Amino acid sequence: MKIDLLIAEIGSTTTLVNAFDKINSANPEFIGQGLAPTSVLKGDVTIGLEGAISNLKDKLEIDELDWEEFMATSSAAGGLKMTVHGLVKDMTVKAAEEAALGAGAVIKMVTAGNMRDSQLDEVLEIKPNIILLAGGVDYGEEEVILNNAKKLSSLDIDVPFIYAGNKVLQKEVKEIFNKKGKNIIIAENVYPEIDRLNIEETRSIIHDVFAEHIVRAPGMSNIKPMLSIDMMPTPGAVMKASQLLKKDIGNLVTIDVGGATTDVHSVTEDSLNVREILMNPEPEAKRTVEGDLGVYLNASHVYDLMEDTTDLEKRDDLAPIPRNKEETEYIYQLAKKAAFTAIERHAGKYRNFYGPSGRQTVAEGKDLTAVNWIIGTGGALTRLEDGEKILDSLKDFNKRALLPPKSARGLVDNDYIMASMGLMSKKYPEAALKLIKKSLNYNK
Repeated sequence: MKIDLLIAEIGSTTTLVNAFDKINSANPEFIGQGLAPTSVLKGDVTIGLEGAISNLKDKLEIDELDWEEFMATSSAAGGLKMTVHGLVKDMTVKAAEEAALGAGAVIKMVTAGNMRDSQLDEVLEIKPNIILLAGGVDYGEEEVILNNAKKLSSLDIDVPFIYAGNKVLQKEVKEIFNKKGKNIIIAENVYPEIDRLNIEETRSIIHDVFAEHIVRAPGMSNIKPMLSIDMMPTPGAVMKASQLLKKDIGNLVTIDVGGATTDVHSVTEDSLNVREILMNPEPEAKRTVEGDLGVYLNASHVYDLMEDTTDLEKRDDLAPIPRNKEETEYIYQLAKKAAFTAIERHAGKYRNFYGPSGRQTVAEGKDLTAVNWIIGTGGALTRLEDGEKILDSLKDFNKRALLPPKSARGLVDNDYIMASMGLMSKKYPEAALKLIKKSLNYNK
């Protein structure tokens, strides 16, 4: 059998492949999906890839499968590790974090202000894949940024650096790193003015750096030559798909419940009521990653969160892919708790404070009250019969939180192709949009 495109998603616990055909037609087709445990611990992720392709061939009842193009996303072996260093925690540091998280990174360390020697030692221990330096509005603070540039450039570490701070210092920062024999990529300031975020260019650069420099999981170098376009971090691909959808169907939030983490991607404007009382700006596209809310690697922790409200007994023998009805029901309960907890952490909150004129209410964090759609993706939500019920439970359950309203509708990524569509959209945006809407059973 010959198809147009095969897309692999190499995850922390499972590897899947999605097959597509008639990509350039008015009706692109999703052919099928294969799944296998990820084989990082076996020393070569291609073992898991081959297993997923074999599973796909079994499902299609074919002996041979060929494709014109091959693409891939990856979050295997811990994903894209970054450290972020800025000036003020609630301003430039926050903006830099938003850029990194939206690109699919896992942020392992954040610093604000002048870096200390102990913090530099911590960076070395983390061994990040990328280091992001930011700080200062344009024409603002300079000394802290230059100090941090000198300290970071002196580190005995060979990783890409990105500078996305005060634009006045771009040339000087570049010279500091070049004198130490280190290359640094210069981006637009992520926080050029008070209360204005500018993160899209830095987000795009992080994607490019990942594709060019990062081949972490064992065997990944064997996959790179097969690719027709650059590899993306899987969370970044989910964000790209969410942004593509938002342009077509309106404000949305995507819940991605996985084996290792639960990610929340919101692409939404603020409601008018909240915008008037919002304390600090938030990006339209925001991602949070909850590293303690996976339904396989972190199943024990998720169980502990719901222990007082469930009759289920704690288990430590779960498989990456449920083996029977009992395990499926257990995973359902874990997925529900993970999604519930993750969106509550992602959403902002109302806060009261008292001043000379009495009590006032302000809003802090990401506003989801204008969301029209709650989309469920990830291995857990998409494979559960009642996944849509989980999504319906995420609406307006806490009156002090800026959660989706009761009018929001849940849509499940039934074919589990959200990340694949984000990647596909880089080359075939029209086909990607049509396929994801089919998967969601979207009807206006």
